[in-house]
Amino acid sequence: MDALLERVPDDAALPDYVPARGKARGRVALLTGCVQRYFFHDVNRDTVRLLSLAGWDVVVPRAQACCGALELHAGRIGVFRQRARALAAAFPEDVDHVVTNAAGCGSALHDYGHWLPDSPAARLGGKARDVTELLVDAELPLSPLPITVTYHDACHLAHGQHVRSAPRVLLQRIPGLRLVELRDSELCCGSAGVYNILEPDMADRLLDLKLARITETGARVVAAGNPGCLMQLAKGARAAGRDVEIVHPVTLLARAAKVSEP
Repeated sequence: MDALLERVPDDAALPDYVPARGKARGRVALLTGCVQRYFFHDVNRDTVRLLSLAGWDVVVPRAQACCGALELHAGRIGVFRQRARALAAAFPEDVDHVVTNAAGCGSALHDYGHWLPDSPAARLGGKARDVTELLVDAELPLSPLPITVTYHDACHLAHGQHVRSAPRVLLQRIPGLRLVELRDSELCCGSAGVYNILEPDMADRLLDLKLARITETGARVVAAGNPGCLMQLAKGARAAGRDVEIVHPVTLLARAAKVSEP
């Protein structure tokens, strides 16, 4: 994976440090992720800006690499432990939280303590928080977005990290935004790490069911907190000719806070 990512240009590098705006709450470090970094770099950019707006000093460690989530999914525990140790070495110890905006990465960090107890990696994993968990306690200045949105619970966020209410609360704070609950929201979309590659038939069946539930809501925007889900849902929507936008909750918050411009 590392060799592949080295060949993908990253033309949206983030600053090493972004100070808090207004009263500072503390200091956090952003896990930029692999898929997120190269295919959803706007989500990382908006995450940093929103955290700064919410009062957090944000550092972005340059030496960070993969968190090992895909190796963990595949049962390659030895490689997973190596990646966890390397990631812990790349992050400063003097941060209050390690912020994730990719559910799969966040879930993997939460498992560091199980697979590497009493280690720097375990301490790093203990600081992991999804971005919505930090933003939900802030008073962000949000402008109206007159849209209808439904929210899909990414498996690794809802089940792996038990984060369900924070994304919904944040979306409901946006003036003009109407949030419609998605039936079977916690049912997998079929992405599940590399499951959609290894078991495409079953993954497509799950995706078809998820798209049917989305259609029932009448929403033109679907929010989900994991890049795998975003890609899986977007693929299905394109194939079915559905006119829906698939976005991370951070994207909608950044639009409302007017910090999403390049």
